[in-house]
Amino acid sequence: MSALQTRSTAWSTDTLVAGLLWTVALGIIGLFGWIVGDLFVRGIADLSVDFLTQPPQQGGRAGGISTVLVGTIYLVSVALAVALPIGIGAAIVLAEGNKAETPFGRVVRRSLDILAGVPSIVFGLFGLAFFGQFLGWGWSIASGGMTLACMILPVLVRSTEESLRAVPLSLRQGAAALGLSQGAVLWHLTLPAATQGIMAGIVLSIGRALAETAALLFTAGAAIRMPESVFDSARSLSYHIYLLAIEVPGGAGQAYASAIVLVGLLGLINVLATGFARQFQHKQHK
Repeated sequence: MSALQTRSTAWSTDTLVAGLLWTVALGIIGLFGWIVGDLFVRGIADLSVDFLTQPPQQGGRAGGISTVLVGTIYLVSVALAVALPIGIGAAIVLAEGNKAETPFGRVVRRSLDILAGVPSIVFGLFGLAFFGQFLGWGWSIASGGMTLACMILPVLVRSTEESLRAVPLSLRQGAAALGLSQGAVLWHLTLPAATQGIMAGIVLSIGRALAETAALLFTAGAAIRMPESVFDSARSLSYHIYLLAIEVPGGAGQAYASAIVLVGLLGLINVLATGFARQFQHKQHK
């Protein structure tokens, strides 16, 4: 085969692969636009300022979602407050302390992989038995938030560990050659370099927590009054959408409007997380 034919074949292969990649990318964008567009078409009429500031009425077919939003924020906040320090700390130990190569590290990693695939309803039953009954918290934000923390820990640990391991070893070796301590290397070099990956894991964890329904059915309850403490019952936004769509006659419009708010909340969190990651990297590189 001549050099011209070889170049022609390589060009054809590259063009085919690029075309497939662009097709997949455009397909994903189109699917996302289709879903969001359908939500707006069906729910925009019920979306208003009063919808965000008033509590649900008549089982949710009237009023708004203010108390549901507050309950959702409480649930996700409790989950992140527990999961972030434990998850990131465990990932640092596994990635930087070379614990993943020991038998203990392999058991931890395999356990995380199994937990990541456990159905959410199983987490809900565990949360009901342990947090709700054994600890006596009942249906509450504390029970729901702790259950969500258990659910998102595997994703958070594995994504953070892989992000830390993706940082080039030469970066650590160069810093060590300059006399920097392991803690200084971690804080000033490794974490900033891995920030984007860590934030991606956090966003995925928040997304799973916001979208969870089955586990919160057993742990957080479905109260629509304004929660006054973490030991009060609260209804999550995703569970509220399910009830409006399935069990509340005439609640379809409110369900679609609530779904728009949920998607918007996820988008806002994504933007804020990306901005924080860039700011942290810029600050650490000064």
